[in-house]
Amino acid sequence: MATTKQTLSRGYLLDGYRIERVIGGGGFSFVYLAYHIRTKAKVVIKEYFPHDLVDRIPGGRVVPINPDTLRNFQLGLKRFFSEGMALSKLEHPNIVHVSNFFRSNGTVFMVMDFEQGRDLRWFIKRTKGRLGEQFLLAVFPKILEGLRELHSFDFLHLDIKPANILLRASGHPLLLDFGAVQHLRPGEQSTGVQTLTHGYAPPEQYEEGAMGPWSDLYSVGMTMRMCITGKAPPSARQRLDGENLVPVSKTHGRKYSHEILEAIDWAVELEQHRRPQDADALLQLLTRTNKRKPKGGFMNWWS
Repeated sequence: MATTKQTLSRGYLLDGYRIERVIGGGGFSFVYLAYHIRTKAKVVIKEYFPHDLVDRIPGGRVVPINPDTLRNFQLGLKRFFSEGMALSKLEHPNIVHVSNFFRSNGTVFMVMDFEQGRDLRWFIKRTKGRLGEQFLLAVFPKILEGLRELHSFDFLHLDIKPANILLRASGHPLLLDFGAVQHLRPGEQSTGVQTLTHGYAPPEQYEEGAMGPWSDLYSVGMTMRMCITGKAPPSARQRLDGENLVPVSKTHGRKYSHEILEAIDWAVELEQHRRPQDADALLQLLTRTNKRKPKGGFMNWWS
């Protein structure tokens, strides 16, 4: 749990931005709502802050806890900065735009456009996991199109989950949070400390195995599964230890088309070579069902 001592305070001035409040974070970061002082535009700022490696001293500077954590902190800092700079050049309507990236206070900050909407967790909670087929077909093909663009630059998101998919009132979904992103060519092993979310991270993220687009597609499949079951999926580690995951094609065949259920079960295969190998493969399967275009956006959900 973040403490006030660890986070930047309300009103803190940071390289032309003013911090408003903390809106999120995990083991490796804090996320703030802020605004650009010159333009008055609202932004989201993500600060690289690996909690086990660093602390904050008066004035806001981030410092390693001790000499033993310095090397890992510096490695993570370098990766976070270089990959954030590359992501700032990426433009896609279904991927949040990284508008700035800078060093300050001994660490690195990523600035992203602020978008109004509700994340997918809100919709899942509201329906208790019984989101309909039209809803799924309005959201996930667009997310896969964004992933296809991300993967074309050899980036992996590595933290896709309901909290990181924003649904704007216009009906256009947006993939958020690139704090875990890595630049890896298909089949390369990850280096350094990884962020992962149990239930959505594939087994190769736990075992430092060869990762690729199939790793993100596992997370997409588990997110889709959560949308129709409302139950948090078991972690890949639990599955590797023998916990059974009943295919949704056996439990939801009367409520959803064969193609959607097949897509989910295919994406969440434990063995990476049995999953779809790129976003196009999964997208093609979903578009077989998407002949009847979903009507409208999500406006009727916003009451």
